Amino acid sequence: MDTTAMMRTMPTDAMPMTLDGEMVQDTMMTMNAASMAATMCSASDVRMGGEMATCAAMCANTAMLADTAMRMLMRPEGMDAAAMRTVLEACVAMGSACAAECHRHAEMDEACRYCAMACDEMVASCRTMLDATTD
Repeated sequence: MDTTAMMRTMPTDAMPMTLDGEMVQDTMMTMNAASMAATMCSASDVRMGGEMATCAAMCANTAMLADTAMRMLMRPEGMDAAAMRTVLEACVAMGSACAAECHRHAEMDEACRYCAMACDEMVASCRTMLDATTD
């Protein structure tokens, strides 16, 4: 579902940041994809055993952070500019770390390969949003 039309109905006059609706939609979609891919990768890692414990934990953390950030973007009235920037920066940091870990295992596990791609896309969209944010 494309939530752009629905987001246009949300009041933005109280928002502390100026954000482009299409960019917000794209960022939310990459966050959702990263959350889903990291959740599935974590499950795959658990199946593979103890040697994948770090990857599994990083994926679980990435999934929760991406989901939380996406939900924050869906509530423009409750947005705080400093908090949103901090969460976007956290997504960049955790997504980069998770992608690096998953790239290391991409040859042995398709879930890691897909997770790395999804995290890379989320990191890129969060960086774009960070670069575009204005108070």
